[in-house]
Amino acid sequence: MPKQKSDIKKRFSGLQFLWLSLALIIIDQVTKQWVIRVFDLYESIEIMPYLNFTYVQNFGAAFSFLSDQGGWQRWLFTLLAIAVSAILLIWLRRNPVNMWRQNLAFALILAGAVGNVIDRLVYGYVIDFIDVYIDNWHWPAFNVADMAITIGAVLMLLEAFFEQRQEQQA
Repeated sequence: MPKQKSDIKKRFSGLQFLWLSLALIIIDQVTKQWVIRVFDLYESIEIMPYLNFTYVQNFGAAFSFLSDQGGWQRWLFTLLAIAVSAILLIWLRRNPVNMWRQNLAFALILAGAVGNVIDRLVYGYVIDFIDVYIDNWHWPAFNVADMAITIGAVLMLLEAFFEQRQEQQA
């Protein structure tokens, strides 16, 4: 039986990058489970200068934004992340596989969004533990999912910048 055109399109789409999303979701969840098992809440150990592992619970969004609200933000951020994830899956499906920089960015953001949604659904908060600091100044704690989102967003910006430069040169 001949393959249908849509099957061939799927095979050569950005969906091929979902293996990376899955791997990062697994790494994110495994590291968070390790933190829950090994650390007490707010316990901290120094890994190296400028880096601690410190278990914190983030009830808000990035940098604990809206964390002191009554709990409604849990569902807002969960629904927002699910919507963004659905859009990213559609874009990955529509993108050809050779748009690897954009597909990579989408896969990273998708992994981070799903990793943090899992936490919000299971615990009601996001588990953060990576604490970067200089003297007494501490960057807000983050996790593997947050790193994936940040790297993906930076890649998207770089892709947009380079795409714009290429259009101007043409």
